[in-house]
Amino acid sequence: MDANKENARDSIITKIIYMKKVFILTITLLILCPVLFSQNIYNPSKGNKLNREEFQNDKFGIFIHWGIYSMMANGEWVMNNLNLNHDEYSKLASGFYPSKFNADEWVKSIKESGARYICFTTRHHDSFSMFDTRFSDYNIVDATPFKRDVLKELSEACKKYGIKLHLYYSHLDWGRDDYFPLGRTGTGTGRSGHGEWKTYSEFMNNQITELLTNYGDIRALWFDGWWDQDIHPDFNWHLDEQYSLIHKLKADCMIGNNHHRKPFEGEDFQMFERDLPSENKSGLSGQEISRLPLETCETMNGMWGYKMQDTSYKSAKELIHYLVKAAGNNANLLLNIGPRPNGEIPEIAINRFKEIGKWMKTYGETIYGTRGGILKPEEWGVITQKEDKMYVHILNLKSNELYLPLKGIKINRVVSFAGKKPVKFTIDNGGVLLKFQEIPSGIDFVVEIS
Repeated sequence: MDANKENARDSIITKIIYMKKVFILTITLLILCPVLFSQNIYNPSKGNKLNREEFQNDKFGIFIHWGIYSMMANGEWVMNNLNLNHDEYSKLASGFYPSKFNADEWVKSIKESGARYICFTTRHHDSFSMFDTRFSDYNIVDATPFKRDVLKELSEACKKYGIKLHLYYSHLDWGRDDYFPLGRTGTGTGRSGHGEWKTYSEFMNNQITELLTNYGDIRALWFDGWWDQDIHPDFNWHLDEQYSLIHKLKADCMIGNNHHRKPFEGEDFQMFERDLPSENKSGLSGQEISRLPLETCETMNGMWGYKMQDTSYKSAKELIHYLVKAAGNNANLLLNIGPRPNGEIPEIAINRFKEIGKWMKTYGETIYGTRGGILKPEEWGVITQKEDKMYVHILNLKSNELYLPLKGIKINRVVSFAGKKPVKFTIDNGGVLLKFQEIPSGIDFVVEIS
């Protein structure tokens, strides 16, 4: 055999052996794939699942946007909106002295509203930390004359009054050079150089570790700012690593992210900003609704952070309606307040707490522990359900009759929730026709069906 033929034969044999090896490796990988991929699938702990259920049952929480931006009295986005130089802006900290801050009074007032949890902004987009951290001197203890860890005090007050604590944390930063590449906000704050994302990611994870180990029972972390990803769609924020860290540090801690998308792997609840899950009036909530616990956040007036000129607070009726509609959409309401720079919650917000709390003392049973009704929300109102009871919340009925297409539902009793007076009804066309002596009025006329 000549050399060319011998080389050709050896080449063919080599290729056959290589193909066999590839085939064997492929089969092995296919067999192992379920095992390999199962390691990346998030399996929430038993405690996490219990927290999810408790969270859904709570139904009502208070959001607190508070930081050195309150000194500008122009909302929490003032640094970005006015293109303030971050070095100059940071000097606000040296004058931040909230002499009237009283965590005990805050939590007592919030408890009076009927809310069962608080979400506090530990670090907003302006980079200032509202807690004692070893990883940045730019915090309320080291950078201000106040020298008090307001988060520690708030945590202790929450424990005292039985209020669960959630913590807001911004992925976005308008001050640090290592928040890079820049997104669509904070581009006018005077950063001329840039560091590496790796150090920023480490900084965040170090602070998150502090938050989960130094401040008692934290039920949830509420992330914000990931939507800068829209400018750099291929950038890796390493959320999977961060989420794994959180669940390793505190397996029962829930994670939510206000990224305006369907929840990612590792997240435990889904939020909707300024919208009910079934709506998208603000343009921020068009994402698919998941099967995770849901929460909608809304402001009491027009801003999240304190703004002196924003006195257009929603009425108690409007706020109660929003709470009821959220429950009817199977969601919680996280209602925001913006304390003043001196640490006071505005008086009108305190009054709203009292008014909502008074209503909740009577009607809380129709909200707490319920799930969204079997009928979708309508213009007239919503339905909430708990065990074998349905609560028909009539908010805006134009006539003295209401037809409910409750086909196949056995009905034994229909009464007004307040007073338990019988409500006339007939079974009609496979549904139920409720008949009232007059058009229901008031903040919310609730009918109990069992």
